[in-house]
Amino acid sequence: MSTASRLPKSIQQLTAKLPTEVNSTILRLAMLSLIGQVVLVVTGGAVRLTSSGLGCPTWPRCTSGSLVNTPEMGIHGFIEFGNRMLTFALAAVAVLMLVYLWNLRKERRDLFLLAVGLLASIPAQAIIGGITVLSNLNPWVVGLHFLVSMALVVFSTLLVNRAYGRTGRFMKRPLAAIPGAMSPVMTAVAFFSAVAVCLGVVVTGAGPHAGDANAPRNDLDWDLFSHIHAVPAYLITAGAVFAVYFVLRKGISGAFRTAALLLLGVTVLQAVIGFAQYYNGIPALLVGAHMLGAALLMSAATNAADVARFSPKL
Repeated sequence: MSTASRLPKSIQQLTAKLPTEVNSTILRLAMLSLIGQVVLVVTGGAVRLTSSGLGCPTWPRCTSGSLVNTPEMGIHGFIEFGNRMLTFALAAVAVLMLVYLWNLRKERRDLFLLAVGLLASIPAQAIIGGITVLSNLNPWVVGLHFLVSMALVVFSTLLVNRAYGRTGRFMKRPLAAIPGAMSPVMTAVAFFSAVAVCLGVVVTGAGPHAGDANAPRNDLDWDLFSHIHAVPAYLITAGAVFAVYFVLRKGISGAFRTAALLLLGVTVLQAVIGFAQYYNGIPALLVGAHMLGAALLMSAATNAADVARFSPKL
């Protein structure tokens, strides 16, 4: 007896209506997941930069007597609770993705497992967020909260690439050949992007934007770690310039050309924002832009490494 025949009739009727190939709804859900994860990084930054980290002073409730924020809590409660609600919205997107992939769970195991990973990570993210509040915004827990968001950006980027057939076993069109050195270089760029993000967490934990006036800091030398944080950024820039140089020199077209140019553009933008905030007293608006840039950099680096991996080599 098949698995489908053992399901209740109502469930069988539902699964019969679900797609048996990747359709426009699955593509939209994949893209929505990526956009949502980037937006979550931005709203998380807004919580910290507006000193709304304890806008909801407890967890899982917003206050001891209310599940949601109250008017008396003002803008800080609204910002913090809004960020919590976005997590639930992303969980709903992940659940819908799994539902729509149900009939494809064996054929498109790559998509199904990525969707499972996204869904499993979101409750973990919510729990870490709760610990963040209950620990009075401990900078190391806040940093872990941010790093999980970065991992979700990576997973979502891979999900988009696989769903659209850009990479993986189910590519819709062959990729242009690239120099053999490109794949390890792009993998190194993705690795150093992750290192830069981790060091950025340390820098932020030593800086002034704690999320609340009474939140602790990690007591490390902010200026020293800012310079250490810049080292992997220089390596990322070198890798991106290297990739673009060979793309233009050898006339490489297609997905890798786009990925390399996008990576260089995001890297340069992120560097400009980083230098601007360093030399202008770390204004909150630029810190928020730098957090958005970090999410875009992780996505661009993941995309470049993924495309390079599946491109034939010259």
